[in-house]
Amino acid sequence: MSACSSNNAGNNVSGDSAGNGPVTLDTFISVNPRIEDINTNTITKLIEEKVHIKFKFEAAPSASAADKKKLLLASGDYPSVFLSGDFTQAEQIDYGQQGVLLPLNDLIDKYGNEIKRAFEEDPDLKAAITAPDGNIYSLPSINDCFHCWYSQKMWINKAWLDELGLEIPKTTEEFYQVLKAFKTQDPNGNGKADEIPLTGAYNTWHGIPSHFLMNSFVYDDDNTFFTMKDGKVSLAANQPEWRQGLEYVNKLYSENLIDKEAFTQNNDAVMQVANKEGDNVIGAVSMGHIGMAFNVYEGQTRHKDYVSLAPLAGPNGVAYAGYYKGYGNGAFAITNKATEAQQIAAIKMADYMYSEEFAIANEYGLEGNYWEKAQPGEKNVHGEQAKYKLTPAFFEIGSTLNDHWDQMGITRRTREIRESWVAPSDPLSEQGFEYRLFLETANNYENKQPKEIYPPAVFLEVSDAKQVNRIKPQLVDYINSNMAQFITGSKRLTDSEWDGYVKGFDGLNLPSYLDIYQKAYDRIEGN
Repeated sequence: MSACSSNNAGNNVSGDSAGNGPVTLDTFISVNPRIEDINTNTITKLIEEKVHIKFKFEAAPSASAADKKKLLLASGDYPSVFLSGDFTQAEQIDYGQQGVLLPLNDLIDKYGNEIKRAFEEDPDLKAAITAPDGNIYSLPSINDCFHCWYSQKMWINKAWLDELGLEIPKTTEEFYQVLKAFKTQDPNGNGKADEIPLTGAYNTWHGIPSHFLMNSFVYDDDNTFFTMKDGKVSLAANQPEWRQGLEYVNKLYSENLIDKEAFTQNNDAVMQVANKEGDNVIGAVSMGHIGMAFNVYEGQTRHKDYVSLAPLAGPNGVAYAGYYKGYGNGAFAITNKATEAQQIAAIKMADYMYSEEFAIANEYGLEGNYWEKAQPGEKNVHGEQAKYKLTPAFFEIGSTLNDHWDQMGITRRTREIRESWVAPSDPLSEQGFEYRLFLETANNYENKQPKEIYPPAVFLEVSDAKQVNRIKPQLVDYINSNMAQFITGSKRLTDSEWDGYVKGFDGLNLPSYLDIYQKAYDRIEGN
């Protein structure tokens, strides 16, 4: 953690005037609305002290940060450092080739101890942030959220299964029979046929039930729709297995086992039904986490009836979990406005921000307030000695704060760090929610993705990225809208209608789209 202590920073970096004072870094940052004053914030002071710098913030509220960034870059009056750049791959290449963003490679080689450690520990990372010209123009904020990696989840009402004497379904056929029982056997015991066997929501975090169910037939990540075989990229959504999956989900829909609203309603609509007073009516729901449907605050108990459902084995034995490890856009970057001293100070700052010490401080502040070291015998989520534990004060933080950064800027929160905290005693409590998601993910989804999948966050050439930005939205919309139409019966899965759907991909430039991603994949594999 001391690689960026104020002592060695002072030796390597000349100051603004006296030669050994702190280097001023004019820095763009997107400020979370909870932060009282970024200039006086405890973690701001910590960074300044550790890296021997003085911040001069170009701060923007998070709601308007994207517009402010564009205005600054367009005006030419931009700062030396971006800490919340949100640079897309295309922007990194564009601004990199214009000379606005400086390559970080040499600076990382000289000063990036923690950054290089990150590359060693996560081999995907360097490839994901290296542009096709070989340069790294930006560093992302890294959050190894284990349950987010496997966020395509289904949640099923275990209390209803117990009431009806049913086991947790393991196959698509067993799931069909369970949904029928939920519909016809009055599991909530109110004498009314008011049960909704399966529901979900459109345009939210993995809320459409058909994508989870499609993984019992062919891999469906509901994002790229890529499948991989022997290093070759193809589309899942025009395969015969996709049609088979649509036939299955259409059967559920036509027998009123899927909520008619599941393909059009938003997340709020699901929450209203899930949390309404009276009897619970929901049998199963597809959502990234159960708190997207049911309130999980203290005193709320309905959410406790639900457990995650492992991928269901389809008729051909397929049972995949969607996998979403990725890195997001570039956050930290150094511009051509930075002097040599500022460049060195900035990379040292970024390097400190990739340390474990800063990952904890950014999110939880300094030791002793919201967190402390774990006592001997206190266990983490793996049942091993924990390193850290939250104090009761953390759960009483108000609407504003000034003693941590609340995940602003960049950090590297690895799985190792996230899973080194004392595990709460009750995973069904509000405080235990993250632990509950860890357990459900480890038990039902981990390593159930296909053995061969497309790598996360592959960097595309600028012209290719621009072409993808034109093609992909239309392609995804075509897949999703046709999926909904085939499931709801407004299109029929006859040979002629299916063939027409498959042919429609040609007009959406699917061959070019796949070629672009194949070329990028081959480049990475070649390296």
